[in-house]
Amino acid sequence: MSTATKPKHIGRNISRIRELRGMKQEALAMAMGLSQQAISNIEGNENIDDEKLLEIANALGVSTEAIKSFSEENMINYFNTFHDSQGNFGNFGNNTCNFNPLDKVVELYERLVQVEKEKFEYVEKLLKEK
Repeated sequence: MSTATKPKHIGRNISRIRELRGMKQEALAMAMGLSQQAISNIEGNENIDDEKLLEIANALGVSTEAIKSFSEENMINYFNTFHDSQGNFGNFGNNTCNFNPLDKVVELYERLVQVEKEKFEYVEKLLKEK
């Protein structure tokens, strides 16, 4: 019986992170200028060269280290810790809050508007190249 640990399957990690971010293979492919089949092939590979991994990490909005060290167990622990801690979210048992929820809504809206602007600029760039 071997005690050696199995190496991480980087392609599978990419797939899970992509899914957690609510992104389809087609969207990742478009962001990277590849085909959906190419993304499918990448996600099927156990190892990916560092240059390609950096491109994928940028498209997913995560670090290469996050992809390399991703595990389902860590995600469960993270979300459990997040849910159980009071942190900046106040004590929900007392219905107290130490931030203005409207400020958070405005902040989220501004980020969504910025993302839409960036998407629009990206599509314009693609159309000009054709």
